[in-house]
Amino acid sequence: MTFHSKMLAATALSVAFGAPAMAQDSWTMTSTWPSSLELIEFDRHFVDLANQLTGDALTIEFFEGGSLVPAGEVFGAVQSGTVQAGADWPGYWAGRDAAFTPLATTPALFNAVDYVNWIQQWGGRDFYDQTYGEYGMVYLPYGITNNESGFHTNKSMTTLEDLEGMRLRVSGNEQGRILERLGGSQVSMAGGEVYQALERGVIDGGEFSTPNVDWSAGFQQVTSHWSTPGWHQSASVFGVMINQSAWDALDEDTQEKLRIAADATMLWSLAFTEKRATEAYEKWDEEVTVERYTDEALDQVQQIANEVIVEVSCESPSAGAVYLSMAQYLENYAQWRDASAPYNLGRTPNGPSVDELQACVDG
Repeated sequence: MTFHSKMLAATALSVAFGAPAMAQDSWTMTSTWPSSLELIEFDRHFVDLANQLTGDALTIEFFEGGSLVPAGEVFGAVQSGTVQAGADWPGYWAGRDAAFTPLATTPALFNAVDYVNWIQQWGGRDFYDQTYGEYGMVYLPYGITNNESGFHTNKSMTTLEDLEGMRLRVSGNEQGRILERLGGSQVSMAGGEVYQALERGVIDGGEFSTPNVDWSAGFQQVTSHWSTPGWHQSASVFGVMINQSAWDALDEDTQEKLRIAADATMLWSLAFTEKRATEAYEKWDEEVTVERYTDEALDQVQQIANEVIVEVSCESPSAGAVYLSMAQYLENYAQWRDASAPYNLGRTPNGPSVDELQACVDG
């Protein structure tokens, strides 16, 4: 950061610390993403659109991740009112509530369109409101990506046997449990640490996000193989946490304009990421050996993922309620999706049983 940028950041933070969130026409917003990762483009797009739509009623000043508070402290900063808004990936907060994981991603289940459908029309939005609401925040989902790249390694991986003994960076409780049942071991670390861990051999392979984001992280410089698809995260959701008091201080018209900005950004984010991922794939294909798991391997992953989802749902009523709603959506949408195949939106996964999930939720 330049001296001028540091002074702006310090001023914004001192103002925020000096007074609680209250009625005002200016917000400070930060992110979990540094400017070096393309995921920050979701945040910038939302802020630009929100500022255009709200006019004089609200101005959001945006600071990249790490410039005001460390990425892991963004949740607490928004909750306390230190900043009014913070961009995130819900899965980072799963230690607070297991429901944050399916609100962020699923293993071998939802694709990006499924998340959009579920959030917009099948009741998914209520779970974001409820879960973040427990911590004094409003949440606006505004970013969607399709499945993650997959594992970047220095050996061929096309079967589940190839995962045995592998130390892999993978994010998420459910994802880690699946990997362990496949004979691998989960290593947890921040996305910014994966490159060095691969370079030094601390891990045998790693993943972070979509092909374009992984390319920007430089994984192609320290690995020779890329195994697709990214079954561990079949889609991901991103958005903005807003301090409840700051939100309540806005008039209804401004609140609605922020919701409109979020919905518009969500649509844009999917097309943006798919275009960038396609461009990145071409570069990956020139630099490393791109391989694909066999269909048999992916079928086995699906069954193990179903077992883990039911297991987690029985352990956590809040996560179970989210997964049950997702399974009910899949069962309901399958009627039309399958009838209109192959011209509809994606596959109907052979996901977890609605009855089993219902039994978990009912206790």
